[in-house]
Amino acid sequence: MRVKIITDSACDLPKEIIKKYDIEVMPLMVILNEKEYEDGVDIEAENLYKRMREGAAPKTAQASPGKIKEVFTKYAKENRECVYVGFSSELSGTFNTSVIMKEEVLEEYPDFKIEVFDSKAASMGFGLIVHKAGQLAEEGKSIEEILEAVDFYSKHMEHIFTVDSLEYLYRGGRVSKTKAFVGGLLNIKPILDVEDGKLIPIEKVRGRNKVVKRMIEIMKERGKDLENQVVGISHGDDIEVAMQAKELMETNFGVKNFIVSMIGSSVGSHSGPGTLAIFFLNKTE
Repeated sequence: MRVKIITDSACDLPKEIIKKYDIEVMPLMVILNEKEYEDGVDIEAENLYKRMREGAAPKTAQASPGKIKEVFTKYAKENRECVYVGFSSELSGTFNTSVIMKEEVLEEYPDFKIEVFDSKAASMGFGLIVHKAGQLAEEGKSIEEILEAVDFYSKHMEHIFTVDSLEYLYRGGRVSKTKAFVGGLLNIKPILDVEDGKLIPIEKVRGRNKVVKRMIEIMKERGKDLENQVVGISHGDDIEVAMQAKELMETNFGVKNFIVSMIGSSVGSHSGPGTLAIFFLNKTE
């Protein structure tokens, strides 16, 4: 029986990939107008972005401890070997809760073999790590082999992204109110990265077209063997800009394998509509 891969909804993987590799996804929570929704279960990203454009200000919460324990217990009862790959512990409490729930389940099922791994990644950067784990599980690899691969991917995954409005990052405490206001006036688009699980601003560019081109330049500076890896592109309900980035990667780097998806509700609540993010490895195995 192959290793079961478990993750959470901040990985932003398309549903067809989740189904293909039989990955268990635990939903993070989205709070909108005081009502709680499970990300990807009873709220879809398109609806969230529509409501954000209308002025809604969603909040998020980690996956519930009860849900995590329920999922772990289900596979403990089935005597399945499991690897849980979680959203960066620097951005959500979900991973730390999973560690606690693992210990609680092991008290009742001491022979249960489960490993929990902090991806230190977000959105499709996190998703590409989970995708790799799913591929290896399907190939029949051991827990140890899967953990070795996801550790490599975690250490070498680049997240290069921009947001269409600084307002949402301000609401999440990522930039000051003054920076958000001035940025909006001057049409300044930040370029950010994720380093050791944390959001890091790296550059500022004025104008949408310039920021996409600059992101591709950064990809050229940092990426390795791009034509032979799976590249991730995620967007905040703006498929046009995602396809623009995809075409530039095909033309400039010969990239052939992509996973393109909309940023889910849990991450999108903080990044907002119009976000563009690209994900790739800076070193290959």
